[in-house]
Amino acid sequence: MGIFQKIKSGLQKTRQSILGGVSQVFHSFQSIDEELYEELEETLIMADIGAITSERIVEALRQKVKEEKCKDPNLLTGMLKEIITGMLQGDSQLHLPQKPAMILVIGVNGVGKTTTIGKLAYQLKEQGDRVILGAADTFRAAAIDQLQIWADRAGVDLIKHKEGADPAAVVFDTISAAKARKADVIICDTAGRLHNKKNLMDELSKINRVIDRELPNASKEVLLVLDATTGQNAVNQAREFMQAAGITGIVLTKLDGTARGGIIIAIKEELGLPVKYIGVGEQIDDLQPFDPQQFVDALFAEEPA
Repeated sequence: MGIFQKIKSGLQKTRQSILGGVSQVFHSFQSIDEELYEELEETLIMADIGAITSERIVEALRQKVKEEKCKDPNLLTGMLKEIITGMLQGDSQLHLPQKPAMILVIGVNGVGKTTTIGKLAYQLKEQGDRVILGAADTFRAAAIDQLQIWADRAGVDLIKHKEGADPAAVVFDTISAAKARKADVIICDTAGRLHNKKNLMDELSKINRVIDRELPNASKEVLLVLDATTGQNAVNQAREFMQAAGITGIVLTKLDGTARGGIIIAIKEELGLPVKYIGVGEQIDDLQPFDPQQFVDALFAEEPA
């Protein structure tokens, strides 16, 4: 299955939620009027795009209709596609020019953080990078064990301590191992204790001090993993984490299991955070670099009759 087909297949439920609802609105009107805009906004909100973003989309559509003197509701889907694609544009690339580069992965437990790290390690290794993992989520023994399984699957090394060890010490040892083994990329897991923000901020500060001291010129990405199935809650989580860490990008997981994938638009529009990867399945190669045009094309792809 090609990448586009994989994304299209993964977005099936979201496509039914957004495109299905939008098409229904546009097909039930003969002309473009205020009632159409109101129904469209309601449909977008119901599809987990969020009230603020839905309002902005409808306002942008209103302007476009005016500028293009459009009278036919059947032309609105194309306009909507353009607007959403524009909203999703952003820097979706990983920037890791200085080696060894550091990727810190954060997120609450259960969002697919460890799985994301394993899949990302596999992808970078396939691209020719030498990757080393650090199990700095020492809060849960299960997280360390799970990361070991993924490290084995991806064929990369893992540096780990015992449960309850100092996460910053794990990061230090991982950096030391990376230097000794001439690794290109270090990926470190972190504990997702958002309910205790002070502890989280202290822990991340300590980890960052170690990174700045040991890798002063390193390229660094801080990726926040969010679970698409949580809908609007994902936006709230991102907002909280933004206060605790300098997030450089989002990984949105479990898109294949939800109709709430519209949340990706709200995250980008409301928080200004670029989406770097999306998870569209269970397989090791189902973590895909985010391409806004491809995503919107898959979202608005008509199903064969």
